[in-house]
Amino acid sequence: MNALLYALVVMIWGTTWIAISVQQHSGIAANVAVFWRFFISAMVLFVFILLYRKLDKLAAKDHLFCMLQACCIFGFNFVCFYAAVQYISSGLEAVIFSMAVIFNTLNAKLFFAQPISARFYPAAVLGGLGMLALFWNDVVGTQFNHQTLWGIGLCMIGTYGFSLGNMISTRHQRQGLDVFSTNAYGMLYGAMLMAVISFFQMDDFFPNISLSAISALLYLAIFGSVIGFTAYFYLVGRIGAGKAAYSTLLFPLVALIISTLWEGYQWQSNAVIGVVLILCGNAIFFVQIPRKLSRSGI
Repeated sequence: MNALLYALVVMIWGTTWIAISVQQHSGIAANVAVFWRFFISAMVLFVFILLYRKLDKLAAKDHLFCMLQACCIFGFNFVCFYAAVQYISSGLEAVIFSMAVIFNTLNAKLFFAQPISARFYPAAVLGGLGMLALFWNDVVGTQFNHQTLWGIGLCMIGTYGFSLGNMISTRHQRQGLDVFSTNAYGMLYGAMLMAVISFFQMDDFFPNISLSAISALLYLAIFGSVIGFTAYFYLVGRIGAGKAAYSTLLFPLVALIISTLWEGYQWQSNAVIGVVLILCGNAIFFVQIPRKLSRSGI
């Protein structure tokens, strides 16, 4: 079961980044794009849950946590990702997002007092060096590139928001709450939040966008949100947020391949080194040392 959930998350979330790029380059406002994505997702989930009569009745406190989760993972974080794609490629966004494994470790320590493994420190160092190498030419170049730095910063903020949402999902499942129900309420609250912001900013809720942008929206709503988040949060509940984030080691490779083919991303030596360092840093968390070797001191 875990292998199937991993495969779903890797393949779906490895392809959502290019869908975000397609949608954003169509001219739709980020707030509106996030609103429609999670409004459609919430409606699909609620219909599914009500048909199978599995909608949990949540306490007021649980609804408040769903609202908080909406801000972290079904709202502001995606506004950051949608805005960042204007400055960096979708594949590089996915690579930065893979740093969620480090944020999850820190937040699990902060909120649940889970011990930090000794592996965290070399992983964090490799991740930081990898980020530096990955964007070295883009940031430094012939002129200091503020836009690339802005894109990196937006992605980092969005990734940290995603990690906070992981912690809230862990809290939900420790309370015995159903993943489908909490996701449905969270997505609905996230859509409502984006609708309010879009209304006050006077964004166009029904912009004239292409068929490809509409298709990208539906893919993000159904596959990226309903199926992807449900599979991921089930993984969080079954094996913990830290191990579930292992999927972030794999789907950036899918995203980078697609970005290379679709967006014409140009690979340079520093980018190759950066990606390898980041992925190796993430892999440190999950490489199991055979007991015989560890006992022999090797």
